Amino acid sequence: MACSIDFIEFVCDALAPLGEVCSRKMMGEYVIYVNGKCVITACDNTAYIKQLPCVADIMADAETGCPYKGAKEAYILDFSDRRKVLDAIAILWDDLPFPKPQKKPQK
Repeated sequence: MACSIDFIEFVCDALAPLGEVCSRKMMGEYVIYVNGKCVITACDNTAYIKQLPCVADIMADAETGCPYKGAKEAYILDFSDRRKVLDAIAILWDDLPFPKPQKKPQK
């Protein structure tokens, strides 16, 4: 089951206090960017973030799962505690790289 657009809009609205938020459909599911960095993978109306050491403490009691077959295990965000979600994304954002620029094909 793919994500509903309502769920993606809900997640993007919840992250709005952090800055510029946008989503991008990728193979039936979505990735969500905050200020130019990919911070969330959304699959089956569930939001996942990478299991990095920088968020281990704040996400210690979070559920985990795999967003899709073959993916690494990730933390599942619980939006009932929006402050915790915003804090986790803000911490994670500092440790994530900006996407690499696409190379233009040579003629």
